[in-house]
Amino acid sequence: MDPAPEKYRPGSDTALAELVEQNPFAWVVSAGGGFSATPLPVRPRLDSQGRLVALAGHFARSNPHLERLRSDPRALFLFMGPHAYVSASWLSDRSQAPTWNYASAAFECGVELTEDPAEIDALLRDLIDSMEHGRPDAWSPEEMGERYARLSRGVVGFTAPIRAARPAFKLGQDESEGQFDEIVSALESEAPQTAKLMRDFRPLQSGNS
Repeated sequence: MDPAPEKYRPGSDTALAELVEQNPFAWVVSAGGGFSATPLPVRPRLDSQGRLVALAGHFARSNPHLERLRSDPRALFLFMGPHAYVSASWLSDRSQAPTWNYASAAFECGVELTEDPAEIDALLRDLIDSMEHGRPDAWSPEEMGERYARLSRGVVGFTAPIRAARPAFKLGQDESEGQFDEIVSALESEAPQTAKLMRDFRPLQSGNS
């Protein structure tokens, strides 16, 4: 897995962890026994310093991808964060080319499967709690009654320690200050999440230059 250019790396360990936390629906891709790809919600696992060290989630027991991971427990986890087309029409210098700004990450991981009911319950509750957090009248598994335990038997959990990471945060590093400001101004209405990430990332990038 080739690394992204240094200038496109996130400015901090926190930025990479937040990308996964805020954009949890990832492609899980493996090549053992032929290519398999499954979109799944995935949760981050951090060490004591707040660095992203593993990913966690679950597969439906009926998913054929699961059997391929049993025989070759490796996978590539692909995350896409905020992204947007950047039109050259936004720039005072219209001789510039259009481009695409984005935050993404690919993680090469081992995959450790678990069928332990307590571990699966912890994985499911972690995912549910993260997605329900802050919602009015948030939902909890207890509202399913006995169906929760029955349905949870239909999944297999996993933890995937990260062996290599390829983050790419292409967020205007190649632009002059004036061009950067013009792009952010236009994106405020077209793609506000990308505009916010560019604004947040610029000071970090400047501090590393």
